[in-house]
Amino acid sequence: MRSENKIHYIKHALIDSEKWNQCIDGALNCRIYAYDWHLDRTAIEWDALVYGNYEYVMPLPFRKKLGIKYLYQPLFSQQLGIFPTPSKVIFDAFIDAIKDRFKYADVQLNALNVPGENSGDIFFERKNYLLSLTKDFKSIISGYSKNTKRNIAKAQNQDLTIIEGIRLEDYLAFKAKNLPTGVEQSAIAKLKSLIAFGEYKGFGKIYGVYTPGNELCAAVYFCRWKDRVIYFNAASNEEGKNTGAMYYLVNRFIEDNAGKNLLLDFEGSMIPGVERFYSGFGAKPETYFHLKYNRLPLLLRWLKR
Repeated sequence: MRSENKIHYIKHALIDSEKWNQCIDGALNCRIYAYDWHLDRTAIEWDALVYGNYEYVMPLPFRKKLGIKYLYQPLFSQQLGIFPTPSKVIFDAFIDAIKDRFKYADVQLNALNVPGENSGDIFFERKNYLLSLTKDFKSIISGYSKNTKRNIAKAQNQDLTIIEGIRLEDYLAFKAKNLPTGVEQSAIAKLKSLIAFGEYKGFGKIYGVYTPGNELCAAVYFCRWKDRVIYFNAASNEEGKNTGAMYYLVNRFIEDNAGKNLLLDFEGSMIPGVERFYSGFGAKPETYFHLKYNRLPLLLRWLKR
């Protein structure tokens, strides 16, 4: 049977949750974003492509506009795509199945979903930043940039205090006051659900930095999944930025976890200043691909530009 004939479009309600999560869990390219419990909290509406008896799967988060269903990348989900790592034949079959069903797609694949050289102009490179924590702390900090070391030294002179395991309510209130441009307040509800679940299951924790006046000025939700610790969500206010509080926090986290078989996943960014922050700790870029195309009728292409 040809590969494309073994791929089935499965509605969300009919997905076998146990088989789905087993497929993700056993994949070399396993990502926390692809488990059904994570998708249910971020995408809300999602269906899937399933190859055979859940040998390969691909989540399809979708929205509708004027009756047209299209694929999009949910918040708090950096990498989705095909799991486990597909061969070129399987990869192409999944992409063809998407294009046959959706006229518009704007989604991010995972780092082990690599398009072929002749895959066309619908794949765009993005960068994630990863830092191995297996070496001792002294070896890791030898890879810090001069700017990063300078900001850490600056923060260490500010009489700041780092608290491990701050309250979720405190973090969300702080986050709501310091949302990045373009992020809506409605995102806070999704974030609350994800962090609450992570804390309940024991794989997530929020670290906070407090000023001498006991005011929160920077915080990060770190999420550990298998051997990967994700810099999942962060927030700083002006005082935090001015004092270098985030440099101080990340450096402490690295110090506390140096020598462990862990990979610190900064989740990457295409914003130069954010890239410099991540790479300043010695994190190395990893390429993953953004799939984007618009095959809507000409009169409707303005809907998704």
